[in-house]
Amino acid sequence: MRKYELLAEQLRSQIEKGIWLPGEKLPSLRKQAEQSGYSLMTVLHAYQMLESQGVLVGRERSGYSVSASVKPSGRQLNSIRSTEAVSVNDFVFEVLQASRDVHTLSLGFAYPDPALSPRYQLNKSVASAAKKNALMTALDNLPPGNAELRHLIAKRYAARGINVSPDEIVITAGALEALSLSLQVTTKPGDWVVIEAPAFYGAMQTLERLGLKAISVEVDPEHGLDLLSVERAFQSYDVKACWLMSNFQNPVGYSLSDSKKYQLSQLLTQYDVALIEDDVYSELYEGDAAPLAVKQFDNDDKVMLCSSFSKSLVAGFRIGWVAAGKRALEVQKIQLMSTLATSAPVQLSLAEYLSTKNYEKHLKELRKILAVRKRKMHEFLQQQLQDVARIYHHSGGYFLWLEFPGNVDTTSLYRQALEQNITLAPGKLFALSDEFNHCLRINASFELTDANQLLLKSFCQQLRERVMQTFAD
Repeated sequence: MRKYELLAEQLRSQIEKGIWLPGEKLPSLRKQAEQSGYSLMTVLHAYQMLESQGVLVGRERSGYSVSASVKPSGRQLNSIRSTEAVSVNDFVFEVLQASRDVHTLSLGFAYPDPALSPRYQLNKSVASAAKKNALMTALDNLPPGNAELRHLIAKRYAARGINVSPDEIVITAGALEALSLSLQVTTKPGDWVVIEAPAFYGAMQTLERLGLKAISVEVDPEHGLDLLSVERAFQSYDVKACWLMSNFQNPVGYSLSDSKKYQLSQLLTQYDVALIEDDVYSELYEGDAAPLAVKQFDNDDKVMLCSSFSKSLVAGFRIGWVAAGKRALEVQKIQLMSTLATSAPVQLSLAEYLSTKNYEKHLKELRKILAVRKRKMHEFLQQQLQDVARIYHHSGGYFLWLEFPGNVDTTSLYRQALEQNITLAPGKLFALSDEFNHCLRINASFELTDANQLLLKSFCQQLRERVMQTFAD
C-alpha cells in the first residue's frame, strides 16, 4: 500500500469512528503533514483520494471537510512477586500529608510545580464556561461526560496516531478514578493483577481497596519492564489484568521501546489479559515527537488507555478519562453507582480551553522548562551525591530515581529531610516489600533557586555523612 493510501485509510477510520463529524473541517495540508510525518504531496493525494470517493469535500481556499452525507459508524458499545494481601495505605497517607505544607521544598510531590500551570488562561475559560452554564448542564455532562470534551480528546489522540472514537471515552474525576474503574470492569475481588515493581503507589492502594491480589514484575531503572517475567506471570497465574506505565514510568522515569510495546501487546492477546495503561505523563516528552502508547499496537481491544490533565495542565481540576473501547458502557454504569458524574463546570471549562491554541503553546513551554529543570537537578545531585548514590535520568517526565547502597534506609532519610522542610518520596512508597527501601524518587520540576540550592546542599552534605557512616558501621 502506498503512503497516501495508508493515510487515506487512517483518515477514513477516524471519520467512521466519529472523530471527524460530517461537515467538519479537517486539518490543513500543512498541519496534517506535521501531525502525520508525511509530505505535503502525500497528504494532498490522500485528501484527493477521499474526495474522489465522496468521503471529503474540497473547497478552494477553505480546505477539506467531511462530506455531509457521510454517517459515522462509531463503535457499537454493548448495554514475580505475588502478594495476596495488599496493604500500603497508611504510609502513603503520611507522605502525602507532609507534602501539603507550603513551606517545604516538595521534592516528594507527585505533581509538577503548580506555578507552571497557565492560571490566567484557565481562569478565563472558567469564567467563559460559567456564563454558558445552563440548568441542564449537569445532565448533559453525566457519563460518559461532556461530548465536546470527548471529541477534543479523541482529536488529540488522532493527531498521535491513536484512533479512538469519542464514544469510547469516559470522562472521570482524575486519572486514578479512570484506572480504578478500568480495574473494576476487568476483574473481581480475589483476581490476580500484574503491577510494576517499583510501582505507582496509587496502583497498590486501588488493589488493596478492591480486594485484588498483586504480582509484581521488575522495572529495571536502565532497561525497563522485564517482559520475560510478565510472560512467566501470565503462565503461572490466572492473570486478569495488568496496570502498567509504558511512558516515563513513575517512579523510575523509564519508557519502553516501541518494540517492547509491540511485544507486550502480543502477550496480552496470546494470554487474553487486559492492560490498563496509565498514560498520564505522555504529554511531557522531550523533543518533537510524542511517544507511542501500547494502545497503538493493540488490534484486539485489550488496552484501556487512561490519562488526565493533572500532570500536563492543572492538578486541581481533577479531570481524567479512559479510552475504554468495548468496555465503555460498563465503565459508565459503575461510575454512575459511585461518583455519579465528573464536575460539569470543570468539564465545560476544559472544553473551552482546549478549543483554543493555548494548550499547545502551554505544553511546548512546559516541556522545555521541565527538561531544563530536570537536567539542572540531575547535575546538582550528581555533584553532591555521585560517590554515595546512583542517579537515573531519562528523557521526559520530571522524576529522578536515586539508588543508595542496600544498607541505607531512605525512610529514615525522608524523616530527616522533613525536619529541614524538604519532602522526599522514599522507596517504601513504591513496593509491597522492602526491596526498594534504599531508593528515593525526586521531583525535579521545581526551580533550583539560590535558596533551594543552599537548602539542598546542606541536606546532601548530611546525607553523604550518614551514608558514609553506614559503611563504617
